[in-house]
Amino acid sequence: MNMNTHMDTNMKYEESDINALLKGVSCTCGRIHKCDIKSVFVERNAISRLRAVCGGYKSILIVADENTYFKSGAGEKVTSVLSDRRMDKIIYSGKALVIPNEESVSLVEERMMGKDLIIGIGSGVIQDICKYISHKCSVPYVIVATAPSMDGYASTGAAMIMGGMKVTYSVGLPMAIIADTDILKNAPIEMIKAGYGDIIGKYSALNDWQLSHIVNGEYFCPYIYDMTLQAVEKTVWAARNLPLRDENGIRVLTEALITVGIMMSFAGSSRPASGSEHHLSHFFELVGILNKSEYLSHGIDVAYSTVITSRIREEIAGAVFPASVYREEKEEYERRMREIYSSSADATIALQERVGFYDACRSRVYLSREEEIKATLKNAKSADEITELLSIVGLDIRDFYSLYGEDKIMTAVKYAKDLKDRYTVLWLYYDLFGK
Repeated sequence: MNMNTHMDTNMKYEESDINALLKGVSCTCGRIHKCDIKSVFVERNAISRLRAVCGGYKSILIVADENTYFKSGAGEKVTSVLSDRRMDKIIYSGKALVIPNEESVSLVEERMMGKDLIIGIGSGVIQDICKYISHKCSVPYVIVATAPSMDGYASTGAAMIMGGMKVTYSVGLPMAIIADTDILKNAPIEMIKAGYGDIIGKYSALNDWQLSHIVNGEYFCPYIYDMTLQAVEKTVWAARNLPLRDENGIRVLTEALITVGIMMSFAGSSRPASGSEHHLSHFFELVGILNKSEYLSHGIDVAYSTVITSRIREEIAGAVFPASVYREEKEEYERRMREIYSSSADATIALQERVGFYDACRSRVYLSREEEIKATLKNAKSADEITELLSIVGLDIRDFYSLYGEDKIMTAVKYAKDLKDRYTVLWLYYDLFGK
């Protein structure tokens, strides 16, 4: 059955495919969902599609790092397929993590003169840099995926570190996504685990979306919710094959990550895929960068943080809601923010002043809808269930506690919410209990 803009929104994920989704959906939520990616290829030898995908583009800037260009084997394949084009290359060092900051952006921007296409070879950070520059310079880009490590391949968000602050910019989509399963299955196993962890985090993000719909009346689309959840459940079904680098399992994971990205485009934000678990992950990353301390990769942090947010939901669901919301004294709050976020504190405080979440008094809605809120929280996966799903691919929550410690994790629970302008269970937990 082919999908078109008048498709039945009850259609199951397994009856469709990604390129059919790209045609768009006239949804029962009242919106027309669309995603402006021209094509997605998740298959063996997908890089051979580049010649057709790149069409008449002649002057190409390739952006990669030493690992994604050389070690993955993707760089040689890309240049071989496009040997008739003029190519310039920026290859970041593979000895340290590439940070998507002003310095990295400047390096690419300086080489954009005369280029009519950007090809990113890599995953998270490489794509964030490419999509940011693509938007800024009004030049299209293609991403050649080298690892099934995150859900941003088909999303409009570019997660950057600007002015020492983690900022997600709404930018553009890739012209095409090329995902060669023969390359993806050989990605570092930690990156495969990270992609799986990012997918497991959707259990938390979707529940946060439902929660905000109840508390704030935020837009909610059952179709996007269902499609995201189906992508997650397909990945869970294939999970035992991922540590074996089974090519079909890797394909299922990659398709799920891309599908979730398309759902973000449909929603017009990352709401279906990013909630409290991502806020915790951003906290550990930003604090790690500021303090030059170790932190886990994004997807793995998201995975473990999902266990934490699940425990929070369980605690709230079993408690009696107080009559009023908690608020920290302003002086103490600002002192703690500067202690935690140092050079990023002022920007974080300013964000919350602009959003006004600390000024909101949600006591009435909490008390009037207490049972509905609790029922929604109870509908989420339990911490034990999430822990078990992570163990399938060898992710052990004890590693999370060993690296960060209880105190740092609880600090994240209380203050990670301030990094974003999104309501999640972290705000509910803070409002009710001051935690």
